[in-house]
Amino acid sequence: MCGIAGWVDFDRDLRREAAVVRAMTATMTLRGPDAGDVWIAPHAALGHRRLAIIDLEGGRQPMVAEEGGRVLASLTYSGEVYNFRELREELVLKGHRFTTRSDTEVVLRSYLEWGEDFVDRLNGMFAFAIWDARTEELLLVRDRVGIKPLYYHPLPGGGVLFGSEPKAILAHPEANRTVDADGLRELLSGVKAPGAGVIRGMPELAPGHVLKVSRDGHRLRRYWQLEAHDHEDDLPTTIRTVRELLEDIVRRQMVSDVPLCTMLSGGLDSSTLTALAAIAKREDGSGKVRSFDVDFVGYLDNFEPGLTHPTADSPYVRKVVEHVGADHRHVLLSNSDMVDAPTRSAVVHAMDWPVLIAGPGSMDISLYLLFRAIREHSTVALTGESADELFGGYPWFHHPEYGQPGTLPWSLAHNLGMPALFGPVATRIDIRGHQAEQYRQAAAAVPRLPGESGRAKQFREATYFFLTRFMRTLLDRKDRLSMAVGLEVRVPFCDHRLQDYVFNAPYSFKTFDGQWKSLLRAAVKDLLPEDVLNRPKTGYPVSNDSAYDRYVQERFAKLVADGDSPVMELLNPTVVGDVRRDPAAAASVTRIEIDMALHIDEWLTSYRLDLAI
Repeated sequence: MCGIAGWVDFDRDLRREAAVVRAMTATMTLRGPDAGDVWIAPHAALGHRRLAIIDLEGGRQPMVAEEGGRVLASLTYSGEVYNFRELREELVLKGHRFTTRSDTEVVLRSYLEWGEDFVDRLNGMFAFAIWDARTEELLLVRDRVGIKPLYYHPLPGGGVLFGSEPKAILAHPEANRTVDADGLRELLSGVKAPGAGVIRGMPELAPGHVLKVSRDGHRLRRYWQLEAHDHEDDLPTTIRTVRELLEDIVRRQMVSDVPLCTMLSGGLDSSTLTALAAIAKREDGSGKVRSFDVDFVGYLDNFEPGLTHPTADSPYVRKVVEHVGADHRHVLLSNSDMVDAPTRSAVVHAMDWPVLIAGPGSMDISLYLLFRAIREHSTVALTGESADELFGGYPWFHHPEYGQPGTLPWSLAHNLGMPALFGPVATRIDIRGHQAEQYRQAAAAVPRLPGESGRAKQFREATYFFLTRFMRTLLDRKDRLSMAVGLEVRVPFCDHRLQDYVFNAPYSFKTFDGQWKSLLRAAVKDLLPEDVLNRPKTGYPVSNDSAYDRYVQERFAKLVADGDSPVMELLNPTVVGDVRRDPAAAASVTRIEIDMALHIDEWLTSYRLDLAI
């Protein structure tokens, strides 16, 4: 896993711009702490920072393919291709010769052999850029479901800047630094629109897309999307196929030349991956699977079951660890860890803008601390993202009445979480109108089968909405916070083969036993303890320490009292006035909103961004 950056410009000689290219690349150092370099041609510059995972000595980038002393193509690549061994064998039979054991070289040689369509052959998580020196064309490619990030910034004259994160592009002096109303809608609406962005003129490359940049302009092409097709298998075959897919996926994603672990919460998804990884480790004789979980000091003592957290993780984690024989480590966080100023600033820098889905702020900080603790022992971690979105693990799948007609399922709950502090600006930029428009666009794009209706139609729509408009935000968060400490996170449930297969399984199969996530539970029922299999959906643990709330309230009251922060333009003047008169009034503002305000304030200030709403 790595960080990439680059610049294509047909109007100037980039060999004179090495300092700018190196500055862009340097912003990716946390993503790639092991090595870095740049490759510069007259009209293309590629930068790379490496986190070495496979072929530690080889695989250095940018990687160049030459023939007879002439450059054919150059590649800067982030991610993992899990079927690189099969592709390598096929390429060897076609006459290609390899000098490394890396998947990077396989990607580069695949392009030379099959051209732009080679992306259809890749199974993995990736974002990369290939400069074809023969045609002077740039190819930007992002994986099918958006696991690895990639942003770009078109330039006058047909050129482009690009990077794994916006900060790489912002290191260029010609990059736009404006957040306008469209960017704020993307930031505050709780909807991740494919191909959108928060900073003006800096969209992300949408998942499953290729962008070709040439002297003739930019051409965007979709190479993969979820599609609807008839499901021919009966229920027992479907359950068996899901199990076989999961076994194959986990084995492929355990290939690594550095220590690997799982993140274990004691829920169905992470427990499934840990059990499958334990089996794979036993079969290849490589010892016990290593696992990690996170908790807070005093969390169990003060735990009170609620709607989003009906059970605590720790008892279930212990059951899984004992059942599969994992080598487990428990990461315990304190309030002093959570309020540490350098840590909070590191989280802002890692995330760029804040994420307002499933709780920002304290969750971001605890995830960052968890990843930092894991990185002391492992460089790669398997995690359970996308299982809920794929198998139907959220209440909206089964209780559509929890949502609001004409909006995406989670929008109502999202809006209820930010009523006071950001309410006026949300009204001013018409967040609800934006959410409704995003719903219309998503609903129009849902792949459907003829005659599908009722709950089957509703379940398919919900699955599509969560996979394409919700899950990708969670993937962004997990990528940014893990890569900020040099930890590669792999997400087996995002394998496109599994997603396509389960998406098209009938609704009756997905709920055949009257429970949520019926297919997944049935596929792994022999792997886990009964109470883990049937544990109710429980969210990621969030600190219940009131000292954390007091800390952020005091910081917010100081921010309001100072009055010169750029975030002030976004805050409810009534709430601001109340807190200025009485700092204790900050206690009436939700933790989510305060964390959001503090994050936006530091982000706008440290990144020197302009608001234009």
